[in-house]
Amino acid sequence: MLAIIHADLIMPDHIIPDGFVLIENGVIKDFGDMEKIGKVDGYEILDAKGAFVGPGFIDIHTHAGGAHSFYGTPEDASEAVKHLLRHGITTVLPTMAYSLDKETLLDKIRIVQALMKKPEGANIGGLYLEGPYLNPKFGACKDDIVWHSGAKREDYEEVIEQAGNDVRVWAVAPEREGIEQFIKDAKAANSNLRFAVAHSEATPQQIEALMPYGLCIGTHHTNATGTIVKYSECRGVCVDEAVNYNHDIYAELICDKKGIHVDPYMLRLIRRIKGDDRIILISDSTVRNGPVPGPEYKGADDINFDFAGEISGTKLTLNAACYNMMKHTGASIVDVFNYASRNPARAVGFLDRGEIRKGLRADLVLIDYKINVQKVILKGVVQ
Repeated sequence: MLAIIHADLIMPDHIIPDGFVLIENGVIKDFGDMEKIGKVDGYEILDAKGAFVGPGFIDIHTHAGGAHSFYGTPEDASEAVKHLLRHGITTVLPTMAYSLDKETLLDKIRIVQALMKKPEGANIGGLYLEGPYLNPKFGACKDDIVWHSGAKREDYEEVIEQAGNDVRVWAVAPEREGIEQFIKDAKAANSNLRFAVAHSEATPQQIEALMPYGLCIGTHHTNATGTIVKYSECRGVCVDEAVNYNHDIYAELICDKKGIHVDPYMLRLIRRIKGDDRIILISDSTVRNGPVPGPEYKGADDINFDFAGEISGTKLTLNAACYNMMKHTGASIVDVFNYASRNPARAVGFLDRGEIRKGLRADLVLIDYKINVQKVILKGVVQ
């Protein structure tokens, strides 16, 4: 049993100053103002000393943790989740990329699945499969893409079978041939599966046609998407417009410190359009060694590049992304915790976590006002 005292609690729509949280058997038993705490006999006491306490971060889209990729060895994957946990990510969906060939993809899925069963993988919540059926015109490392043909059952059925119920999100380009049948087959194998539109130049109509099957996420919104031009000098509509228009689609955002992935003005616009309940902050962290391509990226030391000079993910963790979002948009600390915990939890179906509420899993972080992580609590245990 654990009692956190003298903490400013970050709630979904307000802050409780000088509050407490009581934890028993890995779940939140009670919380509130310190004046109402009652007896704490038998509890281990953690004095937050005025630090903020919020729900643990949920990163649904990351390929790495620090210097360790989920595409490496089992040891790499283990070190990646440890790095993420130290930065407050109490739930992570290791993300498999579109550039992996079939055998490599299956191997990396198995590595993550094995790690999920070990104590050091306790913060893994499943898988996010970014591809393989994306539009090869978009994204980094284009020369590595091997999935150029349409979606065929003989190619993908083994991947669906191996991923099973562990895959939470499957990202697709709706314009790819055979995608609807692929989605039906994937959904038949895992009824709780969500889909995302990614690396795509699909029309809004193609995207909306897949929403009844569970398409509810726009992968790294405004990045790696095309624009369809129907008439000269007239702006067309494509993926970004469809994600903005449909309230039921959550918008993933990569928020780096220089506002390169998504311009700060665009971040503010998306926030106004989507509302604070449909934004998800992601890190899209990778391990890349490509050189910084030009002086326009000076100071962008939280971004990665491939060897063709394309932006290729980030070096972010969600606590840094939260602070960047506050800086770029004026969002409050309450808002960014919704973007990085409550909203992703709801988007992918984690109904047992994502906010401070009685009966939910006690995944919590202690932070300062710049979202620097001081302590992490996973399933009621201080890490």
